[in-house]
Amino acid sequence: MKSINPYNNKLITEYPDHSLNEVKNTLQKVDNEWQRWKNTSFSERSYLIKNVAKILRDKSEYYAKLITSEMGKIIKESKAEVEKCTWLCEYYADNAEKMLQDELIPTDAHKSFVTFEPLGTVFAIMPWNFPFWQVLRFCIPTLMAGNTAVLKHSSNVPGCALAIEDIFIKAGFPANIFRSLMIRAEFVESVIANDHIKAVTITGGLKAGSKVASQAGKYLKKSVLELGGSDPYIVLNDAEINKSCATGTSSRMLNAGQVCISAKRFIVEEGIADDFTEQQKNILENMIVGDPMKENTQMGPLAQKNLLDTIDTQIQQSIKMGAELITGGKRINSDGFFFQPTLLTNVKKGMPVVDEETFGPVSVIIRVKNTEEAIKIANDTMYGLGASIWTKDIKKGEKIAGKIEAGAVFVNGMTKSDPRLPFGGIKKSGYGRELSSYGIKEFLNIKTIWIA
Repeated sequence: MKSINPYNNKLITEYPDHSLNEVKNTLQKVDNEWQRWKNTSFSERSYLIKNVAKILRDKSEYYAKLITSEMGKIIKESKAEVEKCTWLCEYYADNAEKMLQDELIPTDAHKSFVTFEPLGTVFAIMPWNFPFWQVLRFCIPTLMAGNTAVLKHSSNVPGCALAIEDIFIKAGFPANIFRSLMIRAEFVESVIANDHIKAVTITGGLKAGSKVASQAGKYLKKSVLELGGSDPYIVLNDAEINKSCATGTSSRMLNAGQVCISAKRFIVEEGIADDFTEQQKNILENMIVGDPMKENTQMGPLAQKNLLDTIDTQIQQSIKMGAELITGGKRINSDGFFFQPTLLTNVKKGMPVVDEETFGPVSVIIRVKNTEEAIKIANDTMYGLGASIWTKDIKKGEKIAGKIEAGAVFVNGMTKSDPRLPFGGIKKSGYGRELSSYGIKEFLNIKTIWIA
């Protein structure tokens, strides 16, 4: 596996793949370790997880630079990602035991209750766009619940995958509680089929998610899918235009637009649409695009050349279909995988930038006449991950939120994940939840005990 720096397209390091036999041996070792780990106390697990948080915080600069060098995220965002991981660790270390307490339920029995027991080893297929956060978002609650974990990380961030495994060792975990499998996509089904794997989770695209879900179903393994989105960002006439535009543009251009849950379709009431468009245009045209290691850079390259090709194709096809290019729209001449921050208007259903998930720095504005039209367009998508609504009328915003088909809706705020809140989608954005008390229970045996 090759780690390529997307800023200059130069090789960083090569890593050897694991053979199928090595994978089988690893899964056996992880299962053996689970037989002991499932009986450890919450206090022991909490102590080790807090060690992970300390290592992340103490070496945040090192890990941030690793993230930036492998997938191109600007260094400020990489540092924020590492810090968010420490918050996640501390949150579950402090709260997991309470979340998983037995629940007494009055029935005709002398005593009846529900208890939560670990299933075993959970297999995760994780993406490159948040190479630390995505992995820890899955494995921290998984380990705190008494499961063990194996990871197939994206092939362009092998250094991050091995660094995370090393963090758990340094924190004092047994060697086979968490393992990174250096494997290609063709090995995934053999891992899912292995009897030591009890559940599967994936964050990725529709094609990969559908394939993993079918394989999990074939082998009767529990699965959780997070498959991206085309999040609506509704801005009503009474919204605070400066704040809504600045927040929305920041959301759209975060990580060079390579975020599942972010503003992707700006649905703006026509009374403020012209002003909103002009403000966003000015922000995009003044963004500092360049070396992601520099503190003043506001946007770096896309993570891989194929992503550059895809976003370029989506934009050019949409323009041919009638979309109006306001700014950007071109690759930046460079050794790296850079694309201009782009704004399109006059977009409509049927265009790639509306129908498909856009994983790159392109913002689209859809003008609407009223709230009813905004809701209709917001829901007219195969995705259902997140959404934002902007209005000074809080009651109205809450009412609209109840009509939006999504796993999370933010009123006067930017869509984001938070350890305290469940995260996940509906429709083709997937199923199941991560984070909060709901996420930690996804890979547990929710067992009824009834005593006469």
